Amino acid sequence: MKRSTKITSIVLIFFFIIAAVIIARTMIGNHFKKKFSKRPPPGIIVQVVEQKLFQNTIETFGTAVPAQIKSFNVEKYEILEPIKFNTKVKTGDIIAKLKNRNITTPFDGIIGKRDFSNDIDVSQSSIVLNLEDTSVLFVDVDIPETFAPYVKKDQNVDIKFSGNALKKYSGTVESTASRIDTNKRSLPVRIKLDNPNNELLSGSLLEVSINYNERNSLSIFDTSLLMEGDNVYVYKVDKENTVKKIAVEIGLRKKGIVEIKSGLEDGDTVVAEGLKKTRPNGKIKPIQFGSKQKASSWKKKAKPKTKKSKFDWLKKLNPFKKSETEKK
Repeated sequence: MKRSTKITSIVLIFFFIIAAVIIARTMIGNHFKKKFSKRPPPGIIVQVVEQKLFQNTIETFGTAVPAQIKSFNVEKYEILEPIKFNTKVKTGDIIAKLKNRNITTPFDGIIGKRDFSNDIDVSQSSIVLNLEDTSVLFVDVDIPETFAPYVKKDQNVDIKFSGNALKKYSGTVESTASRIDTNKRSLPVRIKLDNPNNELLSGSLLEVSINYNERNSLSIFDTSLLMEGDNVYVYKVDKENTVKKIAVEIGLRKKGIVEIKSGLEDGDTVVAEGLKKTRPNGKIKPIQFGSKQKASSWKKKAKPKTKKSKFDWLKKLNPFKKSETEKK
């Protein structure tokens, strides 16, 4: 009986120890679960879906040609006074005084000179004056026939010059040809460009972008897109700051902005940055794009308050501290 009693006691003690371990682990787990479950939701940058102007473009190159140009062949021995080249003149101004006649300008423009080739004998005795009206320039370009239906008269055109890539000039489609060029399989198009300050010189190579199909569409940043195979998703944030994964259809993408054709509405809020920290049906702390995030105040420990002692006045006096003279 004594031996069986000992065995029973040992078994009971063993099960008691196991039960105590299980209870202790459960209590510790609940403690840490409760502690870490109080963490605030992550701060995520969001943006509001809004409408922007989108447009398709046809890009090509062309050479600037002045609106009017006239040439004068002058013999050098007939010139009585030096000709002022690269100067602006008005209609009726005298640009060259010759022995037998004077050359006057038929229209406003700029006087330039064009020399003959050095291997031609006439270049030694003659010069050619050019009068160019560069206040208006024309650019003749060839548009691939696949884009011909989209090019219309008075259409807006953006123009850039390689010498000043930061500046954009505005032009319009002056006219289009009535048929496709069968040799180039393209449509000849003439573009008009106002150049009142003569910033652009005739003969300049210009980059031309013809805009068509202009429309107002919903837009978001391309950093909001979540690509999964052929499908595109975004994280939409509701009024309770809960994130939901929404499928969208995108259109044009230009300079970091994406056109949204379907899936969102004007005024919706979507995650702009921080997709890796976002989870569907999870909570977030939305931070508007462009605003500064405030420092988090979560679990800031307050400075411990020290109790005042009745010997504090003695510490201030500090009779045991040596003075600077005593140290020396």
